[in-house]
Amino acid sequence: MEACHPRQQSNVTAYGVLTVAIITLEAFSGMCINAFIVCVLCIAWVKKKNLNSNEKILLLLACSRFWYLCIAWIYKFLSFIYPNYLYVQTILQLAVFFEAFFNHCNLWFSASLCGFYCIKIVTFRNRFFIYLKVKIDRMVPWLLLGSGILALAVGIVAYDVADKPHCNSNSTGQGNFGTANIKMDKHFFPSFFLAGFEYAASFMAVIFSAVFLLFSLWRHKRTMQTNSMKDLSRDAHIRAMKSIFSFLVVYSINFVCLVLNMVYVTKKLNHMTFLILVFQYIFPGLHSLILVFSNPKLEKALVKILPLERSVKRKVCKN
Repeated sequence: MEACHPRQQSNVTAYGVLTVAIITLEAFSGMCINAFIVCVLCIAWVKKKNLNSNEKILLLLACSRFWYLCIAWIYKFLSFIYPNYLYVQTILQLAVFFEAFFNHCNLWFSASLCGFYCIKIVTFRNRFFIYLKVKIDRMVPWLLLGSGILALAVGIVAYDVADKPHCNSNSTGQGNFGTANIKMDKHFFPSFFLAGFEYAASFMAVIFSAVFLLFSLWRHKRTMQTNSMKDLSRDAHIRAMKSIFSFLVVYSINFVCLVLNMVYVTKKLNHMTFLILVFQYIFPGLHSLILVFSNPKLEKALVKILPLERSVKRKVCKN
């Protein structure tokens, strides 16, 4: 394989090292959280020989986030510390393809999870919602397949575009490999248009899910009779609302960062691109942590392995 340009010596700055250190901390934290979700769900799958629809979405979401963080970290590490390795066309194209693919899988699977919560929990008597509530479990595999196809489309476009700025650029910026002198010509618009459309579509799915859940909870509280018994439906609504709204806040920040990343893709590393990188690497781990604490099975498994519970049990036993 031939490189587009002759090799250059790496010029690592203190700013670049700090950026890599922060990204590494965020990426490995996120990978640990998502690996934990995958392990718990796989163990449950082996024991029960089956997973419900919610767990299937969670499993694929955690897998996509784990591999996205892994590949994105490798790509950023090489672009900051060893940029010469990315001069090989195939390596650059594969890195961009897999990063784009798993990133969009992450977005669509998380949007699918929000939609699933919404359809399963809302109490509307509309025929369409009743039909979706009955058929949603059968629709989940097709929904996940469609999400994968959409993510694959973005990955293919990114793969095709990847070597164009690489071979047309004359210099390499720290952490911004092959994008120093990119001109926004016609080759980049299909990639940006498709990525922007998927960002907006998945974001709208999350917003609509949150609005429908909120309206359903409001209707339920309005029609609920006052009694001393614990209302399980209301508790389910509240748990789902906490999960969805916390995700909505995090997802909104991530959406803004994704859009800004498209705007600043041709810029060298500066304070704005640094903040965008930081928020983008926080999102996969932070939302997965929210999902862990909103899922009783995952939360129970997490508490079991924490040193805090062991120390509390020892104190109780001593007393």
